[in-house]
Amino acid sequence: MAAKTKTLNDAFYETLKDVYYAEKQSVKALKKAAKSAENDELRQAFETHAEESAGQVERLTQVFEIIGKPARAKTCEAMQGIVSEMEEDLEDFAGSPAADAVLAACAQAVEHYEIARYGTLKTWAGQLGYEEAVALLDETLEEEKKTDALLSKIAETLNSEADQAGEDDADADADETDETDDAEEGKTASKGRTGAKAKGTRKAA
Repeated sequence: MAAKTKTLNDAFYETLKDVYYAEKQSVKALKKAAKSAENDELRQAFETHAEESAGQVERLTQVFEIIGKPARAKTCEAMQGIVSEMEEDLEDFAGSPAADAVLAACAQAVEHYEIARYGTLKTWAGQLGYEEAVALLDETLEEEKKTDALLSKIAETLNSEADQAGEDDADADADETDETDDAEEGKTASKGRTGAKAKGTRKAA
């Protein structure tokens, strides 16, 4: 028996399940990021969007109802990879001047993936005649874009602060190296003078 030919409806449903999983993972990642953020504005952005994402999950449930399909999640390997990378960066950069800048960048990777997926779902929903779904998906898409723009604005400050902190650390390391070199040179010169005095004493004897 020949396999059933896949349709745009099938693609829409499969992608919807993918995004349903991704959005749930996003809520968890945002809450974790909020706890790790040092910058107040960044933390607030994460907390606010975590609440928005919970509402976005509910909208997806409504879209499933509109197309007459059960609300099921399908493991999204792309989101798993992004979240895993965020967790690695949280550990690698914890306590560093660049921690918040890296955290914001990871969060934007999540937003960019979701923007791409919601944009596709919205377009397909329109093509398939799911006008109610189009409205729901567009509402979420605009929230994702707004969050991405906010993170970009916050990141400008975070990146500048991280860069400045890095320069300050480099200058401090350079000063410390110069002081060490000066101390070593002083020791060498002192040894040279002591040796010269010893030779002079032996000649006099």
